Amino acid sequence: MTTTFSGTRAIRGTRRRRPYRHAVPFLAQAAIWAGGAGVLVLWWIDTTSVVGPAGWLTGAGRITGLLAGYACAVLLALMARVPLLDHTVGTDRLARWHAWGGRCTVSLALAHTLLIIWGYSLTSHANVVGQAATLVLHYPDLLKGTAGFLLFLATGVLSARAARRRLSYETWHHLHFATYLAVFLAFGHQLSNGADFVGNRAAQAAWYALFLGVTALLAWYRFAVPLRRGLRHRLRVASVRPEAPGVVSVHLTGEHLEELGGLPGQFLRWRFLTPGLRWSANPYSLSAPAHPNHLRITVKAAGGHSAALARLAPGTRVWAEGPYGGFTAHLRTAPKVLLLAGGVGITPLRTLFETLPGQVTLVYRARRPEDLALRGELDAIATHRRATVHYVVDEPAACSSPLTATALTALVPDLAAHDVYLCGPPGMASAATGALREAGVPARRIHHESFTF
Repeated sequence: MTTTFSGTRAIRGTRRRRPYRHAVPFLAQAAIWAGGAGVLVLWWIDTTSVVGPAGWLTGAGRITGLLAGYACAVLLALMARVPLLDHTVGTDRLARWHAWGGRCTVSLALAHTLLIIWGYSLTSHANVVGQAATLVLHYPDLLKGTAGFLLFLATGVLSARAARRRLSYETWHHLHFATYLAVFLAFGHQLSNGADFVGNRAAQAAWYALFLGVTALLAWYRFAVPLRRGLRHRLRVASVRPEAPGVVSVHLTGEHLEELGGLPGQFLRWRFLTPGLRWSANPYSLSAPAHPNHLRITVKAAGGHSAALARLAPGTRVWAEGPYGGFTAHLRTAPKVLLLAGGVGITPLRTLFETLPGQVTLVYRARRPEDLALRGELDAIATHRRATVHYVVDEPAACSSPLTATALTALVPDLAAHDVYLCGPPGMASAATGALREAGVPARRIHHESFTF
């Protein structure tokens, strides 16, 4: 079944362009690779010659160890929630960089451990097991370093996709904090045993500056800022209202909320200070434009945390971290925009539907008509701005419409001339991206931010 409301008038507005937003992702990657090159230069300068199998193995162990240590700092910096990076690169893109970097870091740390043990055993003519015991028990800080390595390895295993499927978001999130402890435990042995640092004050100073700088970013943006905002904004639950089967809107009130600066399309991490929820900070998008005294999120019950929100009592204290994400009007490059939503993915697109200037079309897909959350608001917005909204449902089957290039082009005839904001479940998002590309929409005009981290 497809229901359409359409009109001709468009909301006029201006958008402040910020060219630096497009340069930041490139500059961030360039800085990361430049740092890695600097680490290799440090090894090269400190290495006069490499002789024999033991020398080659030990040299490779030193290189992988240096790169693993540097990568640890990069991984922590990527997840420090620095606003400049988060709002330009995008939270989901940073998460992908972090995940890829995590796999590389675990591999480098494992290679470093095996190569150093092997190389040292050849040098001392000892067996590998005996050499490993000697290193761990008699070298400075290596016992702590080994504990850090094992903890880091365990975190990497639990972060693998197969393991993630068996863990709730809250469990995975809490286990990930072990990374901080792992890096702390491993840091000392780099300076006390690393041949590139022993006696090299400049290298030691640079290494301390790198890790202290990252520690400062984490302390400020992940702990100090949320604490300060929690005390200042004094957010509380005002009411919880049903929107569709399994979907509720949580209305919140607070003070000085204009200082949060939340843009349509962004999300915050919400911590509800009630038993069972107070230790989790989960990401949910704003489902209405931010108001100086009022915020709203709309959530579908997809796990223990989201299901519990339907039972929140008015007056419950709330801490909000953010806003985060780059899924905003700044991504827009064309005068026409298509908003393509699937299920509860309507939440960030509902705010963009109300606020984006120019010609905007909304296509909202759901399983059943009753699953179309916020439909009354969407119709009112369409009426006010004389925009176009298409509702597409899968049931009953006789009324369903496939997510294909042909079907999308039938709804939006000049689809290739649009910017597309896409938000929905992973399967729907993947199918939609393929259909949009087949319909001629350039990849640079398909804006998709995943909210499953």
